[in-house]
Amino acid sequence: MSNPVVVAVVVTYNRRELLETTLAGIAAGTQVPDVVVIVDNASTDGTAEYLRAYGGPLKTDLVTLNSNVGGAGGFVVGMERAVLDHAADHVWIMDDDTEPQANALREALDVSEGYGAATGVLPAFIASRVVWTDGRDHPMNRMRPRIGASEAARAAASRVGATQIRSASFVSVLIRAEEIRRHGLPIADYFIWNDDLEFTARISRHGVALASGASVANHHTKVFGDAGADPGPRFYYEVRNKLWVYTRSNALTPWEKVLFTGASLRNWARTIASSPNRKMLLGGFAKGVRDSYRPPRSNASVLAGIYPLRDVQQDLQSGPR
Repeated sequence: MSNPVVVAVVVTYNRRELLETTLAGIAAGTQVPDVVVIVDNASTDGTAEYLRAYGGPLKTDLVTLNSNVGGAGGFVVGMERAVLDHAADHVWIMDDDTEPQANALREALDVSEGYGAATGVLPAFIASRVVWTDGRDHPMNRMRPRIGASEAARAAASRVGATQIRSASFVSVLIRAEEIRRHGLPIADYFIWNDDLEFTARISRHGVALASGASVANHHTKVFGDAGADPGPRFYYEVRNKLWVYTRSNALTPWEKVLFTGASLRNWARTIASSPNRKMLLGGFAKGVRDSYRPPRSNASVLAGIYPLRDVQQDLQSGPR
């Protein structure tokens, strides 16, 4: 049996030094991806020049966009390219402040293969354990457990060093390319935040998703906390995008939407109450609620004039490349 093709996707915007750490972490892995697709969101800090001159050990495919379409749009472009141009079997997703540890990719592959061999079911994705710079589990990347998973499913995951989960962040997550071909791409109009929640919950709704304790990545955020830790103007995206997930997406079941909406309302209230910038957050909340009434634009519309997006689901219908 031939080795699976693994394509990493890294999205970057004006964080050259962190990006260098990301690429160094990938290159130092015990398993290195076949190709790294790097999507540069129109950086202005020398990132584009650094990437064009990159002479490191990784095989790279650089996509330089003429406009910043956020992490969501960047992942749409990178995942499309991984599937259609590089015939990926697995797509390994991360942001430019991610530093995968040496065994991150190998352990994720081992969990995927081990679970599949034991159960006959191939997981939709394997998420790494995400820690902050000091080694603590990062609250921003806390994964939702799969409520109601059977005892047999939990035991099968445990035997390969994993747990059953419902969603994950785009900070070192290994996605089976067939799931991208089946379910489509993330939603570019989210721009930042919760595009990963929507996408991973969408592909795991009727499938298996696992978190590996032995596959580890560092998330180099400025502060230790979740999306409620001083979100500033980004709070708008937190509100609008979560409401899009709850009202515009089929990623969650009806009871999950009720449960998660209640949790989000409590979290938003705590975030606003504890913020020294309550006026800004209240404005972002109101605008986020208002804008959630319109549906997200199509990916092709968001990327028009920026990237000629192709249909990954059509690729599945036409057979393997």
